[in-house]
Amino acid sequence: MSSDAPAHPATAPDEPAAASAGRQPVVPARTRAPRVPPGEDRSAPTAGRPSLVIVGAGPRGTGLLERIAANAPELYAGSGLDIHVVDPYPAGAGRIWRTEQSPLLWMNSEARDVTMFTDESVDMAGPVLEGPTLDTWADLPGRTFADRPRQGAYLRWVYERAVAALPPGIRVHRHVCRALRVNGPREGRQQVWLEGRPRPLLADAVALTLGHLDAELDPEQAALAAYAREHGLVHLPPDFTADSDLSALAPGEPVLVRGFGLAFVDLMVLLTEGRGGRFEGDRYHPSGQEPVLYVGSRRGVPYHSKIGYDWEGERPPLPRFFGPAEVDGLLARAGGFDFRRDVWPLIEKELGFAHYHRLFAAHPGRTRLPWPDFEEKYAAGTPDEIRALVADAVPDPADRLDLTALDRPLDGVRYSTPEDLQHGLRTYIEDDLTRRHDAAHSPDLAVFLGLLSVYGQLVRLGDIGAWWHGFFSYLASGPPGPRLRQMLALSRAGILRFLGADVTVTAEDGVFRAAGASVPGAVVEARALVEARLPHPTVERTRDTLLRELYAEGAAATPEGLLAVDPVDGRILERDGTPHPRRFALGPHTDARGSGAFTRPRTGGPAFRQNDATARAALTFLRALSCRIAA
Repeated sequence: MSSDAPAHPATAPDEPAAASAGRQPVVPARTRAPRVPPGEDRSAPTAGRPSLVIVGAGPRGTGLLERIAANAPELYAGSGLDIHVVDPYPAGAGRIWRTEQSPLLWMNSEARDVTMFTDESVDMAGPVLEGPTLDTWADLPGRTFADRPRQGAYLRWVYERAVAALPPGIRVHRHVCRALRVNGPREGRQQVWLEGRPRPLLADAVALTLGHLDAELDPEQAALAAYAREHGLVHLPPDFTADSDLSALAPGEPVLVRGFGLAFVDLMVLLTEGRGGRFEGDRYHPSGQEPVLYVGSRRGVPYHSKIGYDWEGERPPLPRFFGPAEVDGLLARAGGFDFRRDVWPLIEKELGFAHYHRLFAAHPGRTRLPWPDFEEKYAAGTPDEIRALVADAVPDPADRLDLTALDRPLDGVRYSTPEDLQHGLRTYIEDDLTRRHDAAHSPDLAVFLGLLSVYGQLVRLGDIGAWWHGFFSYLASGPPGPRLRQMLALSRAGILRFLGADVTVTAEDGVFRAAGASVPGAVVEARALVEARLPHPTVERTRDTLLRELYAEGAAATPEGLLAVDPVDGRILERDGTPHPRRFALGPHTDARGSGAFTRPRTGGPAFRQNDATARAALTFLRALSCRIAA
């Protein structure tokens, strides 16, 4: 389960946290004197009081707790409630954002774009309780990409603030261990079995906020791992890079890397700066401890750089072609819907509208038609008619939105030699950096806003497959610009080598071999292979025993292996489609997963809406139960 936090728990293991505790000042955790956690409180929760167990105390569990605190005065005032928060990591930041990791690893969002608090843009029934963004809390420049330990400290503070905001009578108990399984009847109390405990926690409701999970190896990875063991090779399967043991990757030795996204950026940093190398301007000074990284992927290029300028002027009026009405229509189809056939055309039109609205508004000199004429024809046009309209109205191909070309920039591109490929990829990255930091290309930022709007709608459709999430991350969730400049420096230093697109890896003749489509016939051999991507745990292959057993006992799953939940309030669905009245789930292991770990302020984040709906549903259920107990 995902949950990592700073070193000083807000509540000690199994310690009730008094809701009346004073709020901590908005000061970065590093400037506060550390507190010695009090001893473990072994007293049991009060008999007869309703109880809620939250499994996972990372960002999603913390967000749910914040919404419980916000809604409790309305929905649970004056009633006793025990909340048990279960996680082997200290509460707040969770495993991924823990403070005990290298400060060389950065967040992937600017500090001003990271918040754990709602605002007026969130469409929810509960109250808005605003709070500081990361930059305000930590006193950082807004455009800073903070290190992950700093974010972990912020999340820890958010957790403490949520606990302190709970009304009197609601107590939080921390259990620093793993939850192994949940059982119990639909109409009765649930049993939550904890690692190392002979008796279960009894819960009237359970919320699973597990975060990102580990997975058992799929058949391909299992075969590669077995081959590595047999031949004395190094094989690192998909993992969270900060948790991987990289010591086996020897200095100067070639290492094949599959994956060119954010996990690769972490790997690159830990194997260069993390081993004593230094970046100075556009140069890298090696320490001599670095391996040589040969990286490739399906696309063959890194994710697009974060955009480096601010929005000015009118925003595109979104949603326009993919909003609640269109989602309602898709959900109402008797035969269901197909993503490519039914959903993608709406997304493509929505993103195109955002792009051209900005182009015509901010750069009219690069267009040939008045915007009202273009908009009318665009709205009524078929895909073929829109392509003809754009060709006529937008003379420069660089100003046209071609999502297919964006998704596969190396399709059909061939290089004569590996050295030609290195030059070609450096040019591609340099051009991307230039464009993403030049407001003359501000339609790119409009597309980013369109992507956020689209994601907010897609949450209602459930599991739509893996392709969209990868495409979104590639366009909208790429690395900070400085990381791509470091990539260029490492390439020029010979420590980073590009393999190109459609890379395949084989294990034969006692080595790993990589080949790609970009340089026909070129092959690279190595004794080490790193899969630079996160695990993809399905409910059947996850290493989380709780989730696996929940599925085995009847919880529903999507074709992609995600836990199926009711989109209204996050209740876990059973195989017959019936929501379980006492079990909830939020986060990336469900089919209501969102677009990223954190929400940008004033963007109506779906995660906030989901957290609020689940908190209100759980409190309403528990309040009714407490009334029955009292009667």
